Amino acid sequence: MSARRPRSRKSAIADRQSGAAHRSGRSPDRSKQARGAWGERKAARWYRDAGYEVLDQNWRVSSGELDLVLFRDGEIVFCEVKSRRSNRFGTAAEAVDRRKQLKIRSLAVQWLQANDRRGRVRFDVATVTGVEVDVIEGAF
Repeated sequence: MSARRPRSRKSAIADRQSGAAHRSGRSPDRSKQARGAWGERKAARWYRDAGYEVLDQNWRVSSGELDLVLFRDGEIVFCEVKSRRSNRFGTAAEAVDRRKQLKIRSLAVQWLQANDRRGRVRFDVATVTGVEVDVIEGAF
């Protein structure tokens, strides 16, 4: 019988965030993930209705993820989508702090290189609160 290596606090947190099963055998609560995916679909629909082409959705690399990459009138738009049930604990846009902005910018550079694209770039934040979609164009 092999001895189990103790799990670090960091790996336990990563498991919870990734949705890995808990030690108790219970499934993690996926309601926040479902709300996020629903909000991203709702924001993508808002952009399509406004005449944008969705180039990528949930583009992932080891360093992170871009929620939406869009194109219209020669401009590439990188959009971070934040979904909340309500503003009770602060607005969704407040969750896109300076650190998150720098991460999105870095991911945008990687996306542009990976897709051999050039042009004007804009960074938006789309918030979905309840069923209401609000897009902040040129948020950062």
